[in-house]
Amino acid sequence: QVQLQESGPGLVKSSQTLALTCTVSGDSITTNYYYWNWIRQPPGKGLEWMGAIAYSGDTYYSPSLKSRTSIFRSTSENQFTLQLTSVTPEDTAVYYCARSGPGLRTYDYWGQGTQVTVSS
Repeated sequence: QVQLQESGPGLVKSSQTLALTCTVSGDSITTNYYYWNWIRQPPGKGLEWMGAIAYSGDTYYSPSLKSRTSIFRSTSENQFTLQLTSVTPEDTAVYYCARSGPGLRTYDYWGQGTQVTVSS
């Protein structure tokens, strides 16, 4: 089965860079034609798609976050990483990684999520 696991710090300070890594097992992140996504959910709000990296290595970002977001991968480790710069308390959320197929944002596998709190 496909499993995704988020890892990274639970607490970061305002203005710093958040880095989270998703480790994938049961499927290669280079397999046609899947996309590997980062999604977050702030407290009391809905899910927000942040961006994705495709099987090809191409990246896609939410326009509202593009200036602060980078996604890259390590194919040898079967991992992909989210970096979010200049964080503020409004970036406090549960962060998820998830797989989608063609026609993005239909997610078939999710990580369990990891809580990230940004301190003032």
